[in-house]
Amino acid sequence: MDTSATTPQLLRHANLRAVLEVLRASPAVTGTDLIQATGLTRATVIAVCDDLIARGWARETDASRAPGGQKGRPARKFEFNEHAGHVLGLDVGMATVRVLVADLSGAVVGRETARFSGHDASAGERSETITATIDAALEAAGVPGSSVLSVGVGVAAPVDRKGRIARGHHLGALFDLGHGKGPWADRDWPVLLENDANLAALAERWRGAGSGVDNLAVVLAGERLSSGLIESGRLLHGSGGGAGELGTLEIVEGVGSHDGIAKLARLWGTAALKAGEPTLIRDLVGPGTTRVSARFVFEAAAAGDALALEILDRIARRMARVLSLITTFFDPELVVIGGAVAASATALLPALTEELGKLVDSPPRVAVSDMGEALVPTGAVRLALDHVEANMLDLVPAARRGA
Repeated sequence: MDTSATTPQLLRHANLRAVLEVLRASPAVTGTDLIQATGLTRATVIAVCDDLIARGWARETDASRAPGGQKGRPARKFEFNEHAGHVLGLDVGMATVRVLVADLSGAVVGRETARFSGHDASAGERSETITATIDAALEAAGVPGSSVLSVGVGVAAPVDRKGRIARGHHLGALFDLGHGKGPWADRDWPVLLENDANLAALAERWRGAGSGVDNLAVVLAGERLSSGLIESGRLLHGSGGGAGELGTLEIVEGVGSHDGIAKLARLWGTAALKAGEPTLIRDLVGPGTTRVSARFVFEAAAAGDALALEILDRIARRMARVLSLITTFFDPELVVIGGAVAASATALLPALTEELGKLVDSPPRVAVSDMGEALVPTGAVRLALDHVEANMLDLVPAARRGA
């Protein structure tokens, strides 16, 4: 409770927030539980709970008599109303848009994915695709648009702490999806823009391998390398949103580019086929082409193919150099590798951790994300929920908005 509140209005607001925080973090609780957690009087706790119920943020659970035939009215129990509204979490990439619909507990109740018409699709065409995908996700969830209280959006561009695309970014026009623009021009939704790697870090700390880790780096390593950094439990942005962008890899010996694991596996596998080297990759790809997908390289390596194993060893040791830079400048406790090939990247860990131990004195733990394609939109859901939780007493729940 905010003990600095001195006026009745401020005190009432502080009491509401104190009780609401307990309800959000706990299952059904009694008035006694709330008294112990907040230090408020019984009369105040009951009055606040009734106020929160009237507002739509809380509800009273079905009461039942105590076991053993005990007489008397059972204690009232209260719980947070996770159905008071919903949030959207979006991952807007170059090729696809993914949408998650979640209730206020973070439970996903609907999802939808769509591809853009092409890499050369205009901003207007991309906006139309995003709008249609949002509508399809809401329909699948059975959730009206009036129930949406906040929208988190992940984009493959630097975003500052105020939610603005960094100036001069070459993809800024495609990803400038702030409030009042494009997909939500006619919708009264708070829209929060964030870098996709930053959202990956939020997701991993919330529900992934980094759960509870206060010093964490998450590296998106599919097509292009980027990272999100959490220090002492808070997301880092830098002065203009560039923290974690790994902008100097071109000049790092043994790295040389921002190419990620999937791209390197594809490029090096294709080069091997063009050179006519004997490898199981050829059998997996089939005749008539030298174009190799990353999946075939990992499959061949899993089957013991020497050339594929050599490609993965090169990728692992290159990734170790990237992680050594992050470790030197940021000193994380844990680094999580996510992105398009995260499910296969476990095969890289032995060589990667061995090489990393040679490059830095105190290497962090390294793990692979198991969140798949839901990684970035899950972080976007967390971002949207953070907004709702911080502003809950100023928002109107769905039931009172006619949802």
